[in-house]
Amino acid sequence: MKSSQDQLNVLRKIEKNPQYSQRELAQELGFSLGKLNYCLKSLQSKGLVKIKNFQKKTNKFKYVQNYILTPEGLLERTRLTINFMKRKMTEYDELKKELEEKK
Repeated sequence: MKSSQDQLNVLRKIEKNPQYSQRELAQELGFSLGKLNYCLKSLQSKGLVKIKNFQKKTNKFKYVQNYILTPEGLLERTRLTINFMKRKMTEYDELKKELEEKK
């Protein structure tokens, strides 16, 4: 369950800013670089994200990564968002019912 939430968060961040560096993205999400790398590799292997490397012309040793959500990635992000909202609505209904029973 946590893994799907992590993947949803990564997909959302990539959609907002596909030019995050891995370090920036990890910091933004509160992930270690290793955890982010694992998540990105998983999303890439599922065909949900494409990762492109571009070499900066000013410094041959610096590379810029660009993350691209594939159409499948957009569908998965939508599916994960819907599942997240369903879980939250169920939790809300349960809490509301519990509060009403205590009255």
